[in-house]
Amino acid sequence: MRHPASLGRRSAGFTMIEVLVALLVFSLGILGLVAIQATATRMATDASNRATATFLADQLLARMLISDRTTAGSFAHKATGTTACNPSGAASTNPVVAGWLIEVDKQLPNAPSGQQQVVVNATTGEVTIRLCWQNGTETPHSLTVSNQVQWQS
Repeated sequence: MRHPASLGRRSAGFTMIEVLVALLVFSLGILGLVAIQATATRMATDASNRATATFLADQLLARMLISDRTTAGSFAHKATGTTACNPSGAASTNPVVAGWLIEVDKQLPNAPSGQQQVVVNATTGEVTIRLCWQNGTETPHSLTVSNQVQWQS
């Protein structure tokens, strides 16, 4: 027959192992939740920035639509480069574009005017706007919007 004292010692040790395993599982679960929260926050920030970039591109297109057709070419900004976030070419001298670029820099993180591009084909009315921004040390994000502007005659 077993002695009751030896039975109590075995179950006490077994309970301690159960508690440690449960604590490990709980800790891994909490770490997983923290990682999911960090990813969700990063994705929400990216979605917000993309919505802002889309709004800014639409804003410039609307300003172009109400402008005089003869000034369409002056809206071009760094229009000759094809590399996203590193365009080349002359900066726009149009005051509407200059003001818009200031708004872009204010509303998007790390979005200087030298990284933005506006390509205008005055003959066909096709406009392509490329916006670039960067969150902290992440790789740069970009958004390209193309539209056909039909100026009023």
